[in-house]
Amino acid sequence: MAEPIAWDTAERVAVRVAGREPLAESYHYASLAPDFHEFTAEAEALVEAETGLKSLAGPARARVTDRAGWIRANLASFRRLLRPLTDRLAERMDNTKVAPVGRQIAGAEVGALLGWMSTRVLGQYDMLVIENENPDDQDLVYYVGPNILAIEKRYGFPPREFRLWLALHEVTHRMQFTGVPWLRPYFLSLVDDSLAHFDPDPKRLLESLKRAVGEARAGRNPLDEGGLVTVLASPEQQLVIQRIGGLMSVLEGHGDLIMDRAATERVPSAGRFSSVLHDRRQSKGAARMVQKLVGLEAKLRQYQEGEEFLHTLEEAGGEGIELLWRGPEYLPDLAEIRNPQRWLARVTEATAASA
Repeated sequence: MAEPIAWDTAERVAVRVAGREPLAESYHYASLAPDFHEFTAEAEALVEAETGLKSLAGPARARVTDRAGWIRANLASFRRLLRPLTDRLAERMDNTKVAPVGRQIAGAEVGALLGWMSTRVLGQYDMLVIENENPDDQDLVYYVGPNILAIEKRYGFPPREFRLWLALHEVTHRMQFTGVPWLRPYFLSLVDDSLAHFDPDPKRLLESLKRAVGEARAGRNPLDEGGLVTVLASPEQQLVIQRIGGLMSVLEGHGDLIMDRAATERVPSAGRFSSVLHDRRQSKGAARMVQKLVGLEAKLRQYQEGEEFLHTLEEAGGEGIELLWRGPEYLPDLAEIRNPQRWLARVTEATAASA
């Protein structure tokens, strides 16, 4: 059966949308690979010292890539991650007259999204590890070279400081997933759970849209919590999305917190980097609407909400952040991220009951 997404079309559209990269030909490009090889290793040592976590998967590996390389890596990840859903959709679409057209449209939509994102992303940890696939292309910390050079040039950033600062954030994410044994399988189980509840039945989608209209009439923007994915989610999926959102807020907030603390002595310009990137995230006009539709604006909010949640935990004393790594039951959902006292009351009661 043909897959419901034409992945080859997605790649062609994404690469075209990504556009030309003038700085990919710059003589500065050659400095990226050796710098990130050095700074990824240094960042790993700094993050381990700051967090107390230790990777159980060996040293982190850096890979500098261009936009097209980042697109191909993410298409491969999307394809693996969405396989339970695409297999079900393929069965429904098989032998229907609209299937070939639908595949191309879906591919073009995925490609347009990834192509646009490839112009903005600076780094990423690819946490998917799939058995029987080339291990050299998995568990990598990616750095998108042309985008990094462009932002260094535009804002006059000291390159070696900025590159270490970026490495600290991405390596913190790797340390989370490779230093907390249960975290990776738990995250993937949440994704599988959300996909398992997806029902492409038009009636279900219409019900979701009606709920979104009700939210809008009540004065709440239904796109604020995660874009179209959240709008079209069933009630069962909404619960899973709340758990995923809580987890991602913890991971992103923790990444920013550790990046800033580990950079204290080694990156004097860290405060300026943080301020500039925060302003850069605040898109306006059409770009902001795209971010809202695809859920990126909600993701950017996770950085701030997660960091505020973690600060509250630290101020409360006790085991604080370390308690989050004890098991999935200690993770907050989105409601608890926004009301840390609710989370503190819950885990205090659970800890007392198990004592």
